[in-house]
Amino acid sequence: MDMHALRVAVIGGGIGGLAVARACALRGARVTVHEQARAITEVGAGLQVSPNGFAVLRALGLGDALRAVGQQSESIALHDYRGARVLRLDLGLLEERNYWFVHRADLIDILHRGAVEAGVEIRLGSQVNEAGPGPTLRTGTGMQEADMVIGADGLHSVLRPALNGPAAPFFTGQVAWRATVPAPGGAAAEARVHMGPRRHLVSYPLRGGRTLNLVAVEERAEWTTESWSHEGDPDQLRARFADFGTEAQAMLARVDVVHQWGLFRHPVAALWGQGGAALLGDAAHPTLPFMAQGACMALEDAWVLSEALHTAPDMDAALAAYQSRREARVRRVVAAANGNAWKYHLSFVPLRLAAHTAMRLGGALAPRRMMQQFDWLYGHDVTVGN
Repeated sequence: MDMHALRVAVIGGGIGGLAVARACALRGARVTVHEQARAITEVGAGLQVSPNGFAVLRALGLGDALRAVGQQSESIALHDYRGARVLRLDLGLLEERNYWFVHRADLIDILHRGAVEAGVEIRLGSQVNEAGPGPTLRTGTGMQEADMVIGADGLHSVLRPALNGPAAPFFTGQVAWRATVPAPGGAAAEARVHMGPRRHLVSYPLRGGRTLNLVAVEERAEWTTESWSHEGDPDQLRARFADFGTEAQAMLARVDVVHQWGLFRHPVAALWGQGGAALLGDAAHPTLPFMAQGACMALEDAWVLSEALHTAPDMDAALAAYQSRREARVRRVVAAANGNAWKYHLSFVPLRLAAHTAMRLGGALAPRRMMQQFDWLYGHDVTVGN
């Protein structure tokens, strides 16, 4: 296809939407992003960009911009909820060292500036009411002209039902809390997971180590909303994790504002693209946060979709190639995230002790092998076609 003749409309100005907008614009497409918010503002908290996600940012010409605002991670450490270290994964053993912690707002800013620089038109306050194959796109101001519509609009995508019909997500029995707090001096450049009975707490530094990102997950019988903007009670958070050790208590004591959301499972979409319409990121394949891969999967999607549009002979071939190249990998990531949920929450004491002992031995006797189990994930670079 001739990308210079392609008019692309992207629904959603988040990580995946802005990344695919820049990727398509750099290849010559005329791209418009429809973002319902009236401003690109600081939302969310921290996220992790592992080497597979960084490879896309580097290929988009944004690697140095991430290095300037992110914090490079040295390790991932698993601790018992009381504080004893179980396993330290040395990220220095990775062949590709670019594993970064970054505030979501800082990454959005990088991608937003990159999209505008590439000639993308950003329409803020543009609510998309209808989208589908054809392609069709209707906003509050009427039908919009495009040769392709990309739904990068997350869990509640307006495009996904048009391609796949309605889907009924189910509650996983887990609720997550998120907050950022001032970091103590000398915070280690590592992602630290405190694993407890039916709960865990993740922490890692942001913005030069001045801030700590906290994500706490607990098992709960019911929940009613998936919203990321539901504000929680810091005292309730502290009560739920009151039996965690002194390090965890010191972090939780600094929480002033916290948000909650229920973790729901959505199936991977059966159909990712048809008739000039395509799904990307969480709109196609929501994943639980237990592999820290949501942002990276959206970045990988953005590169592969834009490349397919650039190299395929026609739209149908491009959409088929996009799903074919991405689906098996995404399903493996989703399955791995689902599996980590129970591993972090072991409550039967003998089982937890046996699991932690096995991890300690593996880390002590074969640290490089412990890291090699992630080669399939971190060592994958979609920009070179593997």
